[in-house]
Amino acid sequence: MKKSIVCAAAFAFAFTCAVAGVSVSKAANAGPAEMVLKDTGSKPATFAHKAHQDRAKCADCHHSKTADGKKGPYVAGQEKKCSTCHNKDMANAKLNSFKNAAHEACKGCHKAKNGPMKCNDCHKK
Repeated sequence: MKKSIVCAAAFAFAFTCAVAGVSVSKAANAGPAEMVLKDTGSKPATFAHKAHQDRAKCADCHHSKTADGKKGPYVAGQEKKCSTCHNKDMANAKLNSFKNAAHEACKGCHKAKNGPMKCNDCHKK
């Protein structure tokens, strides 16, 4: 009986440590809870990153770039600044700046999910 209790306690402790480790690991890689998004010559936008993470998957916003320069699948841990690709060198004028790419993605999602759509909802005064 005593042996069973000791084994059960050891198992419970190990399980708790494993769950806590996963939670801490996810939290460490989650990014800031809130951030200010900026692009040259544009008004900064306040972005509630944590609130969006609670409702969406990382791949809903983040993506990679394929060898031929097209949008690729999201790869965790390989996030880069959007402006690395979304800049004046990009041929697609709808996406050739961080501002354009963000407006395309954010407004599209907000419209589809009845999110805030007014300029000052994101661009605080």
